[in-house]
Amino acid sequence: MKRRAILSVSDKTGIVEFAKGLAELGLEIVSTGGTAKALKEAGIEVTGISEVTGFPECLDGRVKTLHPLVHAGVLAMRDNEEHMRQVEELGVTLVDVVAINLYPFKQTILKEGVKFEEAIENIDIGGPTMIRAAAKNWQDVAVAVDPADYGKILDEMRAGGVTRDTKRLLAYKVFEHTASYDALISGYLRSQLGLGFPEVYTPTFEKAQELRYGENPHQKAIFYKEIGHFTGTLAAAKQLHGKELSYNNINDANGALDLVKEFDAPCAVAVKHANPCGVGIGDTIFEAYSRAYESDPVSIFGGIVALNRPCDKETAQKMSEIFLEIIIAPSFTPEALEILTAKKNLRLMELPDIAKKNTADMVDYKKVAGGLLVQGLDLEIMDEENLKVVTKRAPTAEELETMKFAMRVVKHTKSNAIVLAKDNATIGVGPGQTNRVTALKIAINYAGDKAKGSVLASDAFFPFDDSVEAAAAAGVTAIIQPGGSVRDEDSIRACDKYGIAMVFTGMRHFKH
Repeated sequence: MKRRAILSVSDKTGIVEFAKGLAELGLEIVSTGGTAKALKEAGIEVTGISEVTGFPECLDGRVKTLHPLVHAGVLAMRDNEEHMRQVEELGVTLVDVVAINLYPFKQTILKEGVKFEEAIENIDIGGPTMIRAAAKNWQDVAVAVDPADYGKILDEMRAGGVTRDTKRLLAYKVFEHTASYDALISGYLRSQLGLGFPEVYTPTFEKAQELRYGENPHQKAIFYKEIGHFTGTLAAAKQLHGKELSYNNINDANGALDLVKEFDAPCAVAVKHANPCGVGIGDTIFEAYSRAYESDPVSIFGGIVALNRPCDKETAQKMSEIFLEIIIAPSFTPEALEILTAKKNLRLMELPDIAKKNTADMVDYKKVAGGLLVQGLDLEIMDEENLKVVTKRAPTAEELETMKFAMRVVKHTKSNAIVLAKDNATIGVGPGQTNRVTALKIAINYAGDKAKGSVLASDAFFPFDDSVEAAAAAGVTAIIQPGGSVRDEDSIRACDKYGIAMVFTGMRHFKH
């Protein structure tokens, strides 16, 4: 019985060698368009799809494989006597192998300035139909959407036939491929229409790397990256040195990146266990890092540092004096690399667009058992025009600038969160507590004597005036918080009692 393979690919990697191998095994090679041309130029005998269907390719190639004489050969079940009777009666040749990869929709929409019409033209119709048909009839047809599978198919055919296990795996890869393809299309159209969250949510991600383990060694973990223009994110970073990243490394590094993007001035952010432990800004990146380090020289040990300026020799030398897990920067000078690569396990991540701000089209995911929470990113800090001074004393210009600095940091600190800041640096961070006054006590403890003359930022309102009492005892001179408690007046009176300036932002920044 005549055997047939249908080959029609956008990615022509390995297709010539695959076709030659199939032809040597006695299969008739049927192909279309550019694939047929490439195979003929390689000296392979090719039957055009129109010779099979008796109908010309038309509508700029939109219609070519959508024909009963093609799909019946793919879908006919060999162990079904009625199917076999019908294909013989209709003159259908059975198809044993299908190799198709789809129009490059992803590559098209990732091009800068791509027009909607071009994107739509790169939606494949016949290809998905063909490979889905082949995958449905998996027991009789070997279907390849990944050039990496060509060799395995040939090897097994030479050994007597493609095994059922391999065919089932190939069928699975088809539906994984088409699901991702359709999710990209729907996501693109949704973004073009400016729609919000859909009734059925089907995002798609690509595997970036396997991780050693998850949060703990007994948990398996993978890092997947989003498909799109996500420059300036960790998914776009290039690792220059050090051992492979872990799950916790990536989670913590993402927190460091999100926070460093808040600042335009030279900034250094140190993160430990997903919370900032030191943040500094300065005229130079060395000055910024020095301030971040002095914020908490204990907690920064084993932490992750993000810089929004190139890492130079002076900064590298100071960072090399302690153990750090990761340093992320837009670039590293040759002198900095020489110093830092002397540390075998220190991971160095280069991210040229590190200063690129996160955008409204990005979303935040949190998986819960049985569901997925999805929200827009918290991109705002406060409406500076509507800041409300609620105490008798207004903050000085210097205090107000420090307030804004501290609020940018507390926004990225786990709730309940308190940040104390002074002289363009954090001096005490109290993260992730079940009550606000405990978070404040932790921040004060870290700050020590430096708390005197500092500014306090809170991610949410004070439910009681106990936080003001503790802040005043530590020497805090100004407080910025969202406000909105039914007992705001108690806190305001306490601030007035101690001469503390308090400003309400009206904007909460819980982070869980």
